[in-house]
Amino acid sequence: VSHNDVLNLLRSSSSMLPAIFLNHGAGPLPFLPPPPGIQGQTSVYSDSATSEYLRALPDSLPVRPSAILVISAHWEEFVFTVSTSSAPEMIFDYYGFPSEAYEVKYPASGSPELSARVQELLASARIPCKTDAARGLDHGVFVPLLLAFPAAEIPVVSLSLQGDLDPAKHWAVGEALRPLREEGVLILGSGMSFHNIPAFQRNSRGGFSAGSPSRDAPALGAAFEDALVDAITHEDPEERKRRVLEWRSMPKASLCHPREDHLAPLFVVAGAGGVSQPGEQVFQDTVLGSAVSGFQFRG
Repeated sequence: VSHNDVLNLLRSSSSMLPAIFLNHGAGPLPFLPPPPGIQGQTSVYSDSATSEYLRALPDSLPVRPSAILVISAHWEEFVFTVSTSSAPEMIFDYYGFPSEAYEVKYPASGSPELSARVQELLASARIPCKTDAARGLDHGVFVPLLLAFPAAEIPVVSLSLQGDLDPAKHWAVGEALRPLREEGVLILGSGMSFHNIPAFQRNSRGGFSAGSPSRDAPALGAAFEDALVDAITHEDPEERKRRVLEWRSMPKASLCHPREDHLAPLFVVAGAGGVSQPGEQVFQDTVLGSAVSGFQFRG
C-alpha cells in the first residue's frame, strides 16, 4: 500500500479524523480513585462520566491517529506557539493534591514533523506562530490522554492559545489546521464548557475535592449550555460560526466563563471542524453541580 493510498483513505469522509472539544476535568482527579467514604458515583474522580467518556474515546474514532495535536486551556502565549520537543516532560500545573498526582508519567514522544506542519499551515494563512522547544505536557494535555491513550504510543504536540483569547483569531487557526485531519492527526481542544472555580466550590455539596454530585438541583449554567449546544449544532455554517464567536451574548456567559481560557480551545476545534456538517454534542454531564458538554466536528 503506497503513502498516497493511505492519504486517500484518510481523506474519505468516513475515515477522516474528527476535531474534538473535551472537558479535561478538575486537575488530576479524573485519574485518581474516589476517597474512602464517598457514596455513589462522583462527578470528578476516575469513576466519573468524564473519565468513562475519555477511556472510550479511541473506539469512537474511524482510524488510529498517527499523531495528536492538543490545544490546552493551560497554555497561553503572546502569539500562537507550537511545542517542538521530541520528548516533552510533564508539567504538574496543579497544587494541593495527593502525592500520587505528581508521580504519574505520560512518556509520549513529540513530533517535530507535526510541529513543522503546524507552522507551515499557519504561515500559509498568514498567522504568526512561534516555537517552544522546552514546552512539556500540562495537565490539560496529559490528563485526558492518560485516560484515552494510556500506552502513550502516539506522538503528541501542543499548540498554545493566544493571550488575547480572541474568538475569531482562534477560529481562523482551526480553519488553517483543518488539513491535519486528512493527514491522520487528531485535533483535541482541551478545556471546559463551564469554568468558574468559585461557582464549582459553592455549588458542589461536600466541596471541590469531595466531588459529590449535586443532581437534585438544576445544573448551574444550564441555559448557557443549551445556547452553546444550539450554536454548535446549527445547520447553517455561517450562523453556527456567528453564534459561537458571539458567545458572550449567551445567557449567563460571564458566570460560566469569567475568563474564556477554557472555552477558547473550542473556537480552534470548531474552526478545524469544517463547514459541511454541524458539530455534535457527544458528551453531557453535571460536574460539581455545573452543566458541561463535549463536542465533535466531522465537517
